Amino acid sequence: MIDLDDQIVQTLRDRAEGAVDADRLLRASRARGRRRQLHRRVAAGTALSLIGALGVVGVTGTGLDGLSDRLPWTATTSTGATPVPPRVDGVPGAATDPALVGSDPNVLHFGLDPARARYLGWSVVRGHTESVRLSVRDDQPVYVEASSTPELSISVSFGGVEVDATAPGPQTFDGTIHPASGGGSAMVKSWHPAPGLYARAVILGGDRAGLERAVEALRWNEARSCAVPLRLDALPEGAPINNCSVDVSSYPRLVTSNFILGRATTQVMFVDYRYAIGAGTRTAGNRAVAGRPAYLSPDGTTLDLLGIPKTMVSANFDWQWEGRRPIGVEPGASSGFTEADATTVLAGARVVEDPTRPESWE
Repeated sequence: MIDLDDQIVQTLRDRAEGAVDADRLLRASRARGRRRQLHRRVAAGTALSLIGALGVVGVTGTGLDGLSDRLPWTATTSTGATPVPPRVDGVPGAATDPALVGSDPNVLHFGLDPARARYLGWSVVRGHTESVRLSVRDDQPVYVEASSTPELSISVSFGGVEVDATAPGPQTFDGTIHPASGGGSAMVKSWHPAPGLYARAVILGGDRAGLERAVEALRWNEARSCAVPLRLDALPEGAPINNCSVDVSSYPRLVTSNFILGRATTQVMFVDYRYAIGAGTRTAGNRAVAGRPAYLSPDGTTLDLLGIPKTMVSANFDWQWEGRRPIGVEPGASSGFTEADATTVLAGARVVEDPTRPESWE
């Protein structure tokens, strides 16, 4: 078991009599966590927003390295410079061709000046938006989203605080800074970096100067790769990658990324990568994938690829809709993917040996 698992079990043993079924406890805990995560992912209310699934969504709660109660892109103290997505030569930036925004889940069509700001993460949602999370001062996070249409995210989460990312009144992109709707201390700026290009930046804390510095650090005339420490070389038939997102806010202690595969507007598979510098290596599985041990969850919804030091790669492939369903999805509808599909994905997964060397990312 990983270090966190040991801590949980030891705490329960200290406070209870008799043996603790650690494996059963941990399986149940992870299953509940997956259900909560899935509920957040589908709560947007439409199949389109499901496929987008907002790159800001990620794992919450206590992480493998002891980080607790924060969303992945909430800034924490970094022990060094965070990775910078590499440039993609020959591809115009968003300012040159706004229609390219969201056209390729592997490419960001804008970036930031690493000398003026620090990357906390990045995300691309095919056919929708591209976003960057950054920090310019005192680890104060800023979320920036761009699109070729004004249909940007309505809400953003800061460490569990939901913020209405729109400005009060009619939505305009005139570049003025307003308090976010619903009160609170968040500030929002919506503007046109170039004709036909829409952008919105949100900062928590009411720091207008910090928001302006973040906007000034953006670069709209360049393209960068949605670089991740994981590549998927094999995909199920008719199921392309629709979303690529990366979190490096706690780099190098913790690196997470997520891919979303979509075979239809109602068929989605989540592939999650998580590296924690303090984690161990899980090897006890009940399956084998490409010569590596793997573990199929008791409810048959998730396949974990094991045997990778400090790293977990998981495919959540066979879940049922719970609670509020996207429009057009009938009760009882499922993801439409199978264990065989998940096996195909994980068999073709290429994990970098050392994610603290971002030059090895692809």
